[in-house]
Amino acid sequence: MSGVVLVGHGGFENLEFRTDLPVPKVGAGEVLIRVAAAAINNTDINTRIGWYSKAIREGTSEGGLTGFAATEDDDASWTGQALKFPRIQGADCCGHIVAVGDGVDPTRIGERVVVRNLLRTYVDYRPWECWTFGSECDGAFAQYAKAPARETFNITSDWSDVELASIPCAYSTAEGMLHRAGVKSGETVLITGASGGVGSAAVQLAKRRGATVTALAGQSKADQVRRLGADRVIFRGNDLVDALGKDSIDVVIDVAAGPQFSQLLDVLKRGGRYAVAGAIAGPIVELDVRTLYLKDLSFFGCTFQDDVIFENLVSYIERGEIRPHVGKTYPLENIVEAQKDFLSKEISGKLVLITPK
Repeated sequence: MSGVVLVGHGGFENLEFRTDLPVPKVGAGEVLIRVAAAAINNTDINTRIGWYSKAIREGTSEGGLTGFAATEDDDASWTGQALKFPRIQGADCCGHIVAVGDGVDPTRIGERVVVRNLLRTYVDYRPWECWTFGSECDGAFAQYAKAPARETFNITSDWSDVELASIPCAYSTAEGMLHRAGVKSGETVLITGASGGVGSAAVQLAKRRGATVTALAGQSKADQVRRLGADRVIFRGNDLVDALGKDSIDVVIDVAAGPQFSQLLDVLKRGGRYAVAGAIAGPIVELDVRTLYLKDLSFFGCTFQDDVIFENLVSYIERGEIRPHVGKTYPLENIVEAQKDFLSKEISGKLVLITPK
């Protein structure tokens, strides 16, 4: 089959498009999927460049093109373990089941499906543990992929394959943050990186919960973020305290961290909640612990997701409660072009790879 393999940490030279890869062999409880489309995510780039290594102190963009000289392979995956190469990446998968392993109902062959991007089957459903599809196991950047049957979800929707492929990673991350922080109707929510995949998903999903949403985004993306449902847009780089006032926000949903971190805490109300699932603007921040305890703030680091998160997303799609936000598509062999566009942040919406027929 055709696919893209990651052969090491670093620049784009570590992504190899090949046409001689073996089709995965399904085991008991697994399904084989003919991949139709797979989206690009921050985690794909972070994994390629070894950004998860504690030796790295810069944001993703600093090493996105060439990698980091300081990366230490031993802790350069999101789990803090060494990644096994070669690896087929791709956390987002939409396709059709073409074969099943022992113990899987054969009538599932032909289903159009999406795969839960954080897999629990391979860790026996232990609390707080999971594998990322395309990190600890091969993912969707290929013509075929295998996945646990119980974490592969049939979808009844008129969305295209490309649109469905834009959902799993970004939307489950966003929904996981909102779920963990307990966002409720009537609350005020500030969302960073609101024009990106996770941020734009969070805008929609927070509005679905009845929250009032303030989005932090680049000026050129403001109208698009408003169309997704944001009640107010603050331009990236503006002082948040000047724009919003101190103690004005119930919940911060953050994927950026970086230099504005302290401002995010300043605008939180007393008893406010801060949820984070990324640090694209820089992982090392300055925290005045007095702000944390004197304002009775709650912090939520959000990676692991309860099973209900992905199950809810499927129901939101099927009931038409959310809509996809696709910016551009590419053939799979053009993955380097797609990642360059992703890093440029010039295209709003998900960038999706289409696999060869």
